[in-house]
Amino acid sequence: MQARHSKLTSLPYFEKWFILGVIMGVISGLAATVFYLLLHLFEDLFLFHLIGISYPRPIGEGGNPITFTFHLGNYYLIPVSMAIGGLLSGLIVYTFAPEAEGHGTDAAIKAYHYYQGKIRWVVVPVKIIASAITIGSGGSAGREGPTAQFSAGVGSVVADLLRLTSEDRRRMVAVGIGAGIGTIFKSPIGGALLASEILYKRDLEPEVIYPGLVASAIGYTIFGSIFGFTPVFGYYTEPFNPLRLPMYAVLGVIAGLLAIVYVKVFYGVHGFFKKLKISNYLKPIIGALLASTIALIAPEVMATGYGWIDLAEYSRFFQNVFYSPILPVIILLILLPFLKIIATAFSIGSGGSGGVFAPGLFIGAFVGADVGLLFHQLFPSIVPSVAPFIIIGMAAFFSAAGKVPLSVIIMVTEMTGSLQLLPGAMVAAAISYLISGNYTIYQAQVPTKRDSPAHRSEFMIPVLESVRVSECKFEDIKVFDDESVEKAISIMTNYNFLSLPVIDHNYRFLGIVYLRDLLNADKNDMVRKYMIIGSPYVRPNSTLEQAWEIMSRLRSKWACVVEDGKYKGIVTMDNLIEAYEREVRKLKKTS
Repeated sequence: MQARHSKLTSLPYFEKWFILGVIMGVISGLAATVFYLLLHLFEDLFLFHLIGISYPRPIGEGGNPITFTFHLGNYYLIPVSMAIGGLLSGLIVYTFAPEAEGHGTDAAIKAYHYYQGKIRWVVVPVKIIASAITIGSGGSAGREGPTAQFSAGVGSVVADLLRLTSEDRRRMVAVGIGAGIGTIFKSPIGGALLASEILYKRDLEPEVIYPGLVASAIGYTIFGSIFGFTPVFGYYTEPFNPLRLPMYAVLGVIAGLLAIVYVKVFYGVHGFFKKLKISNYLKPIIGALLASTIALIAPEVMATGYGWIDLAEYSRFFQNVFYSPILPVIILLILLPFLKIIATAFSIGSGGSGGVFAPGLFIGAFVGADVGLLFHQLFPSIVPSVAPFIIIGMAAFFSAAGKVPLSVIIMVTEMTGSLQLLPGAMVAAAISYLISGNYTIYQAQVPTKRDSPAHRSEFMIPVLESVRVSECKFEDIKVFDDESVEKAISIMTNYNFLSLPVIDHNYRFLGIVYLRDLLNADKNDMVRKYMIIGSPYVRPNSTLEQAWEIMSRLRSKWACVVEDGKYKGIVTMDNLIEAYEREVRKLKKTS
């Protein structure tokens, strides 16, 4: 293992990260496969057998929006199913790995920034089983968070097995996040970009893009070979209409505002449950029961909701929607984004396990459906279908909520086969990102690399290295080469120095003379006889750090300042300290 470690770490950057990218790709592909199978197992157990509900699947997972027919089954068992899911999830998480609660992507981001990429191995099985139970029993949550934490966690463990550096371990975690999400969503390009973008609110981690590309490609290939390569939501084929661009801009404004609501509601509920003075084991059950009350009104909010997005995109939603005795269908359509926000907050914010990305896509899709329906009524010839608004709504909403516009635009394009909608998605996402400001569903994100503890040493320049010698006061203390030894000793005595710089009458710096060499010399000899030539010096643009190093090396209280060979004076230790303290005071005022 040690030999393998030495050989791997000694490889050039691209060769090393091609190998590690392949490893992470295999991990991501297996993680997505295992979680997908577990999720479908629990969906079959809870939704299809216990409740007996005919829950729709998206096209990319074998669903067919044209032939699907919605049946309620044992509708009254929805609270029972979701409560059992909350109970089992809470037992698993709080018994074995409490850090696996909530949405896993945020935990993986936090590990990158604050824990040198370290993730306990036990988090991996706990997260994936607890999340599969939460979503499979009907909890409103996404599959991307568990897959991201699964891939990132295994990547962290593999980094330790290979004895990689903490820097490389962090990169393995970042690549795992992007490749895991890109694989489960069948969006390899978006996943590679996400690995770089999701760590920050307004920055990128460029060094993970290359391994992210390799890992996402491998993971996508493995997952797609088993479950097919059809995009999750099928292929959108309508042509792009530039007349709709102003309408997409309006959608961007609404999506940005609703992203703020999503973040505030989610963390409001999360904070409430954190303060709730009851056993942590009970909290996911309470959250599940509260979410189930919403599911009784609108079963569409259960699980990921991908199938409902497809039904809306292919204009089959109204034929299959649950006609609630409480809510008329048009009111339900308007309320669905808000109901999904609340159901997700209860399901995950209470301590349940699952992702927040998929609910974000659902919210964005139905915001788009609402806006598209409005414009369809106003301009039916320009907006014959709401499908493009659903697709762009997904991209715009989570670009704002997750602060990941580049990757989400690409991911939604890959998930819907809608390359022609890119201009509209870009406009809407740019506006929603702007409107949402600093709000993000990923609290572990930091603004830029400069703000990350992982990169702090790269940006924190010690004061001694940031201040130049030219900012110090110079002292004019020297001795000419033709002056007597007696004169040199007198100057040293007056200033309490053990050495002096020696110059000629043209002010060229010649060297240094030491008191120890003059004590037994003839007092009438000239200084040049005893000076040491080739002595180190500093320039005006040298740093205080460099001046300090020279003083330490010469065991002196001063350093000679020379510019173009000419003596400019000396800086003493006191001069350095004065400049240092002045800079520190300036920094304190601006901080």
